[in-house]
Amino acid sequence: MNKRVLLLEDDLQMQEFIVDYLKDYHFECSPFSHPKDAIEELSFNQTYDIVILDLMLPDMDGFDVFKKLKSICNIPIIISSARGDIGNKIHGFELGADDYLSKPYEPRELVLRIEHILKKNQTHKITIGDFIIDKQNREVLVDNYSIDFTKIEFEIFIFLVNNANKISSREQILHATSLDLNTKNRTIDMHISNIRYKIGDDSKNPKYIKSVWGIGYKFVG
Repeated sequence: MNKRVLLLEDDLQMQEFIVDYLKDYHFECSPFSHPKDAIEELSFNQTYDIVILDLMLPDMDGFDVFKKLKSICNIPIIISSARGDIGNKIHGFELGADDYLSKPYEPRELVLRIEHILKKNQTHKITIGDFIIDKQNREVLVDNYSIDFTKIEFEIFIFLVNNANKISSREQILHATSLDLNTKNRTIDMHISNIRYKIGDDSKNPKYIKSVWGIGYKFVG
């Protein structure tokens, strides 16, 4: 399956060149000239693997666009800009840019940097069933949508996933999290109920997290 690139570049000639060049390397590139269009697209479609972002854009400063895109989802972003001075580069990396390419650059270098970032990010992710789990960024995706877990819910979910198809007692779950050791069983059950709700698991007929009467729970992976 081709990796998907969201390109935000208002130079239409440059835009067309990048789209055509990336196509030769099996990247599916969707170009946008206006930041509002790109922001709207990412808001409704989070299946992109990476963003290439120009800084000199109409109506919005590129760094403001960067922060808006990152607030939508934690997607890798390569800044591609003629603003190649050290001050802009430092600011870009401080905001969390994965890379910064100063124009002009060789297009092959862009491809290599995209491939490097995607490969690096992939090593932090695991896929189990319908879920993509990014442990480093504490993010869980289902159907390409991020699940808004609390810290405790994430810890419980990861513990159950790491012990998939094994029965985990409430005591084991408790010791694997940062919950107070005096926490009551019903609190564990409440967190499990919240997790089920957030992942779309029917509590009466659960697909992912099964209750084991008198013991605890089991994640079915």
